[in-house]
Amino acid sequence: MGRNKKSKKWLKVTGIVLLVLVIAGGAYGFTVYNSLKTAVDTMHEPIERKQSEKRPKPVELVEKDPFSVLMLGTDSTNDKGRTDTIIVLTVNPTNNSVKMLSIPRDTRTEIIGKGFDDKINHAHAFGGVEMAMDTVENFLDIPIDYYMKVNMEGFEDIVNAVGGVTVNNTLDFSVGSNHYPLGEITLTGEEALPYVRMRYEDPNGDFGRNTRQRAVIQAVIKEGASVSSLTNFSDIFKAIGDNVKTNLTFDQLVDIQKNYKTAGSNIQQMEIKGAGTKINGIYYLQIPQEEQQRVQNELKAQLELASTTAAKN
Repeated sequence: MGRNKKSKKWLKVTGIVLLVLVIAGGAYGFTVYNSLKTAVDTMHEPIERKQSEKRPKPVELVEKDPFSVLMLGTDSTNDKGRTDTIIVLTVNPTNNSVKMLSIPRDTRTEIIGKGFDDKINHAHAFGGVEMAMDTVENFLDIPIDYYMKVNMEGFEDIVNAVGGVTVNNTLDFSVGSNHYPLGEITLTGEEALPYVRMRYEDPNGDFGRNTRQRAVIQAVIKEGASVSSLTNFSDIFKAIGDNVKTNLTFDQLVDIQKNYKTAGSNIQQMEIKGAGTKINGIYYLQIPQEEQQRVQNELKAQLELASTTAAKN
């Protein structure tokens, strides 16, 4: 009888401990939720842009439709300015993958809304996020559903907030007092910014820089999604809220986290290549039609759209 009473007492104590843990966990979850919602509300910046002809039916995130995001890197969060980082993410939950394409800043293409060809990174300077989205959409012949604009000066804060990033460096080089040896290296925010910006010492020029940018962004996503990073959630959310603008709402981000989470663990890198040329003394990167079409069709397959047989210039 005494043993049974003792057992019941132990079960009661265990139940109280579990209840306390559940309440504490719920409070922690509520704190994280509120912190994230505050950051996203700060980030949210809707745009005036009509529904794309390439996407006649709006994306339904709850239905797990594939979607695209244009990531723009600027030296400030102002409305205008050139975007030296242009990355397109296409997310497909069916094959659980994200394809990440860098578009070189000097790529010559039609600036939609201006009616002439120029460097693709000038589109944002001419007409803000809307013109940048329209121009990239025309160049790739796919719908651009959402955007994220990152202040590269604040990129340091984001990398530091996730505790630094680890990348596999394929080029031994130095920038100022920072040395980046070959192999696996861990970067602080202060080290990561020069790492993603350097291009003149890189024999691959802008292509080499684009590769490093994608690697660091992929590492930030990986670190930010890890369980250990939850202890720094306040710093992470603040760094993101201060330095990122997007037309995605909090509810949409919740839907993405819920329905597309596994796709984020499989990020595949893409490149588009061309030849440098000078027109009226100005350097441009010209993309061959067959190369442009190859990339367009790969992205269309990722978005589950019909491929084309002729590329747009």
